[in-house]
Amino acid sequence: MTKPSIVFAHGLWADGSCFSKLIPTLQAEGHDVMASQHGLDSLATDVAAVKACLARVPSPAILVGHSYGGTLITHAGTDSRVVALVYIAALAPDADETSQSLLGKFPTSPVFDHLDVPEGRIWLKQSGVKHFAGDLPEAEQKLVYATQAAPVADLFNQKVEGTAWNAKPSWYVLATQDQTVPPDLQHFVSKRMKAATTEVTSSHVPMLSKPDVVLDVIRKAASTVSAS
Repeated sequence: MTKPSIVFAHGLWADGSCFSKLIPTLQAEGHDVMASQHGLDSLATDVAAVKACLARVPSPAILVGHSYGGTLITHAGTDSRVVALVYIAALAPDADETSQSLLGKFPTSPVFDHLDVPEGRIWLKQSGVKHFAGDLPEAEQKLVYATQAAPVADLFNQKVEGTAWNAKPSWYVLATQDQTVPPDLQHFVSKRMKAATTEVTSSHVPMLSKPDVVLDVIRKAASTVSAS
């Protein structure tokens, strides 16, 4: 049986390499895999980047989004080539929400006290990495800092149509020690989308700190859609 393709969507202060502990295993297990790369200049162009990757892999495909990548797969996932969604400590706005308005429903998390905004870009300070990826070894935390992509300041206020989780099966990896996307937000959105939810004791980056847990969730999604 042909296995579904996997397309990853990264978030802020990251790039596609944040999925490096997942991709080789999924490839070895027979999946075609692409990691979308986002300029973080506009929501529309980032969603388009995810859809461009969909065109590079066989259909059907599963979209996997981390953090702001959850917003991207929520919008890109309405594409007919997408059969399932996997959210990793991710945002998942409804039709009447933006990333920012969803975040605004919950107390501000610690990472937001450690940002620089020169020339209209939001950069994560070194002091903030412990609130983003604090359960990684120091060398890996330094790599996260060095490979960060900085968004334009108004990115989270931008709006694109499409709410895929309303119509497509969803899985959610909920990071209980997250100091970036509040765990209460993660509980809220995962329950709202009726996702099959797996809780993991992790910082905001379980795909780096607990990759085996995340891989198992992606495998469950893949086997479920393959069986159907």
